[in-house]
Amino acid sequence: MSADVPAAGMPGVPGPGASGSGMPGLGEPGPGKPPPEKPIRVAGTAVVLRDGPAGPEVLLMRRPRAGSFPDAWVFPGGSLEPADRAGAATEADAARNAAVRETFEEAGIRIRDLVALSRWTPPAGTPVRFRTWFFLAREFGDEVVPNAGEVEEVAWLTAGQVFDGHAAGSMILLPPTWVTLHALLAHRTVDDAYAAVGEPEHFATHMQTSAEGTFAVWHGDEAHPEAPGAAGARHRLLMGALPWTYQRG
Repeated sequence: MSADVPAAGMPGVPGPGASGSGMPGLGEPGPGKPPPEKPIRVAGTAVVLRDGPAGPEVLLMRRPRAGSFPDAWVFPGGSLEPADRAGAATEADAARNAAVRETFEEAGIRIRDLVALSRWTPPAGTPVRFRTWFFLAREFGDEVVPNAGEVEEVAWLTAGQVFDGHAAGSMILLPPTWVTLHALLAHRTVDDAYAAVGEPEHFATHMQTSAEGTFAVWHGDEAHPEAPGAAGARHRLLMGALPWTYQRG
């Protein structure tokens, strides 16, 4: 299974996308007390890159139409299995093992040089909660062979190509996928992307709404309930209409 959904830190309900938003519909909490906290699981996702004529290309997979977040384009990955924890000194190590295993199971390719990019934690109340580690990875040149039971379509695309498709409404993305791809826009080669990697960043997602529509907030935003920034500070993704807008600073 792909860890990008719902491991990516998004609440939601199965069903058609919100009109004009470019993503599946989002569930809003009802009145009264919040639901009891559900146990959180761990997952690993691989952001697999290769060099292309127009810049780094990333491997993306389109999810089946049945199930949650139908037709969303995601990175390969999935939840930890017992074997992933064998010999793993840390949660990140186990998630790295899961990312390698799931990429082979879903796309039929081997990956290498995994480096932790980020960790995504979903909001409280998300029906199925995964804390997901995202890893940058290189491929070996293997032919991609998608798992027909889990993957509808695969493609090697530049971040710019993905954003063009998303802005046009022909590709469904989730916020962590979108934000991760956004960071790739600045790089001309895979080596450049690796050189820019620092300490893994933790994104604790909180969903909010305004007159302009739904938006996600993360640490440093003035509206983040756990790690707010100064008045007027922004670290959010505006998703009320296409194209989405990322604000940070």
